Amino acid sequence: MRERRIPADGGWLAAAVLLCATAAAQAPPTAHEMAARVDRHYDELQSLKAAFTESYTGLGMGSAESGTLYLRKPGQMMWQYSAPKGKIFLLDGKFAWFYAKGDTQVQRVPANELDDLRSPLRFLLGRTQLEKEIRGLALAAAPNGCYTLTGAPRDQDRRVMRLALTVTAGGAITAIEIEEADGAITRFTFTDEEPNVSIPHAAFHFSPPPGVPVVDAPPPV
Repeated sequence: MRERRIPADGGWLAAAVLLCATAAAQAPPTAHEMAARVDRHYDELQSLKAAFTESYTGLGMGSAESGTLYLRKPGQMMWQYSAPKGKIFLLDGKFAWFYAKGDTQVQRVPANELDDLRSPLRFLLGRTQLEKEIRGLALAAAPNGCYTLTGAPRDQDRRVMRLALTVTAGGAITAIEIEEADGAITRFTFTDEEPNVSIPHAAFHFSPPPGVPVVDAPPPV
């Protein structure tokens, strides 16, 4: 009679290893890890185009605006508004320019003196690290598999109490919420991100409308 051999069954062990590996892969990241993902995502980009909406509530008022955001390394950023049409905020690497259709002047501010609620996005240009920009960084789960990184910007602590970034698991920012010291809240949301899109250098050159003077002044608040 042929001896029957019972094979060693390691199936349960393989299944357990797979289960543990899956659980580890699904473990939530730390704030440090997520900040590193955001840095890496934008460090790898040379340019970016995305649709944005901007809302403001505070001091008994509210507003909603929208348009297209363009980023191009090194140091160039443009918020081109479609509502209200003709409004623009442009950072050419040396100066920031502010203008809205019908304004009697163009405001210009040296980039290194910029104190604007859109300026926290400068780290997307690969010039800084998120953990160096935001102190007290904390992480929480957000809907649709996203996360929220919350803290206070180091260079605007007198004006901004809280900065919250909603990010995908891969590190792309889908929303920014800014709470100011007076309780006002500005929120930006981003959709239709197009990485490394071709944007000519000339797109970040601002020419004031004929007859409209340029004034060196602090940005509007």
